[in-house]
Amino acid sequence: MVYGITFWKGGFFNMKNLAETKRLPIMAGLLIGGFIGMFSETALNIALAPLTTKLGVSTGTIQWLVIGYLLMVGILLPLSGLLTRWFTTRQLLIFALCDFIVGALIAALSSSFTFLFIGRLIQGVGTGILLPLIFLVALAIYPLEKRGAAMGLIGLVIMFAPAIGPTVAGLILGALSWQYIFWAMIPFLVIALVTTIIFTKNVMPITRPHVDALSICLSTIGFGGVVLGISLASDKGWTSPIVLGALVVGIVALFFFIRRQLKLPEPILNVKAFAHGGFSLGTGLVMIDFMIIMTSMYLLPIYWQKGLLVPVALTGMLMLPGGIINAVVSSISGRLYDNFGARMPAMLGFLVSIIGALMLFFGNADSSYLYVVFAHVILMIGAPLAMSPSQTHGLNALPQQLSADGSSIMNTLQQICGAIATALATSLLGVGEAASSAAGAAKVASGTRFGFALTVGLAVLGFLLTFALPRKQKA
Repeated sequence: MVYGITFWKGGFFNMKNLAETKRLPIMAGLLIGGFIGMFSETALNIALAPLTTKLGVSTGTIQWLVIGYLLMVGILLPLSGLLTRWFTTRQLLIFALCDFIVGALIAALSSSFTFLFIGRLIQGVGTGILLPLIFLVALAIYPLEKRGAAMGLIGLVIMFAPAIGPTVAGLILGALSWQYIFWAMIPFLVIALVTTIIFTKNVMPITRPHVDALSICLSTIGFGGVVLGISLASDKGWTSPIVLGALVVGIVALFFFIRRQLKLPEPILNVKAFAHGGFSLGTGLVMIDFMIIMTSMYLLPIYWQKGLLVPVALTGMLMLPGGIINAVVSSISGRLYDNFGARMPAMLGFLVSIIGALMLFFGNADSSYLYVVFAHVILMIGAPLAMSPSQTHGLNALPQQLSADGSSIMNTLQQICGAIATALATSLLGVGEAASSAAGAAKVASGTRFGFALTVGLAVLGFLLTFALPRKQKA
């Protein structure tokens, strides 16, 4: 016995009866690392426009800082289940944090697009390993009756970090150079690394299954092709030969990947998790909710800066209230699941999201700052209220042996849907601007209205799907 933890074969620990004071230090490194990973996903968005000038590259080229990051995350996430069976939780987390620190250092020290791009790719590897580990460790060390609260903590990371990213980046850009966006990450990553070295134990059995090389190739080509195609669509359009080619190759590779996983005795990603209806529904709700967040996080800075003519630094401040509310609601939504199950908080969350999204949809170039801030706050109450209960419901529906695969699948699809949401919002923004007869700020505001129509539609779809959730939590 070590700290009341029972050893299993392969160095696996049964931590369900672990005291709360010992669970939190174990989760600390994961939560801090995951927060920085998700923060990094949106923080650079607000800096892309000035970076085109400072690095001397085109708008299409600068988008690769986002595309490359998402590409690495999308490739690594599906393989995380395999990695957790070959390496200990501690080994993976230490590697991911060290990797992220190296990537942040390269990006912070770079003065050219090439080195900044390399730094972003390295960061993407770290995030791709970190995200599934957060859910996996939580499922392993928290008993069923406390998982909702644990998912609330995780929801704070998943929801608050991308929401606060533009705010913090805007404040940094208002006073310092863009490199300080990456310098600001490093102290937190070091703290996470030290915490991990001291407290983290392995929570999964090391079985070292057969590694199917063809499955890894198909996964890389499939998920990589889909993420690449979707990401490029926001710049080149959905009918571009490059976009269509990447999507077709990716989808075909995914078809053969899934078919192979169903036949292998030891699949690298067990897609049979979808046979559990609760997991499929929970994953679908998480995907929709994350798309709501990503469309708003993409469109709002554009609306503020080009539709309402607000400076970059002030944009960050105006988005801060929504980010703070997001954090508060995320921290309590999991406890609502523990008390009421998934249906009530998820249904209420999507209903509130509909109200906030409609308010943003009806905004225009003459809307007051207070109106837009209030609409953002309403949306940031609804989205996190639905997120944690949906995640917990989905993952709780799986048996323990499918937890790693379920976490990988949920996180992979979440990232892909985030890329889809951004690309669709970009396309609708362009359609809205083209359809408008106005000029200047009014034209941009009209474009963002088309984008927010997508946010409204997603919120309505999520609300309708919540009727399929059980009325009360099942033990």
